[in-house]
Amino acid sequence: MSAFDDEFGLFSETVVEEPERTALPRKEPAPRKEPAPRKELTPRNEAPPRPPRRPARPERRPKAASSDPWAGHRRATELLGFLARKLVQKPESVSVELFIDEQAQPVIELVVDPEDLGKVIGRSGRVAQALRTVVRATAEGRVAVDILDSEEAAQGSEDDPSTGAG
Repeated sequence: MSAFDDEFGLFSETVVEEPERTALPRKEPAPRKEPAPRKELTPRNEAPPRPPRRPARPERRPKAASSDPWAGHRRATELLGFLARKLVQKPESVSVELFIDEQAQPVIELVVDPEDLGKVIGRSGRVAQALRTVVRATAEGRVAVDILDSEEAAQGSEDDPSTGAG
């Protein structure tokens, strides 16, 4: 046996007796308490607390005013022509014009073939109303939308003395 082995007393022949352990008394679990009755948060005659506020929306910057006040109306005219051509059977007969009426209000006139008039107007005028809604939103201002068939448009130009037809 070396001095190293003996240094830690690993190989010595002396036996060290460990002290006897005594058992600790076991604790009984504490009895469960019944939950306390709930209290009302606010008296009945007061308003309930407000919900937390939503974070503030970022501010929207107004669009820069275009140098051309008619740009929105021209865009709306192009959109109406595009939508009408997708709805009808004869897209080549669709024409869309923008002009000013007697009260100085912009009017977009949609002329379609008489056979396609029902498709553009729709049941109870729902398609026509939807077209008007989309066109007014695109125009960014007041605009009227007139829907005519090509026969009505031809009669209107004959009755109009300003066109010279008569």
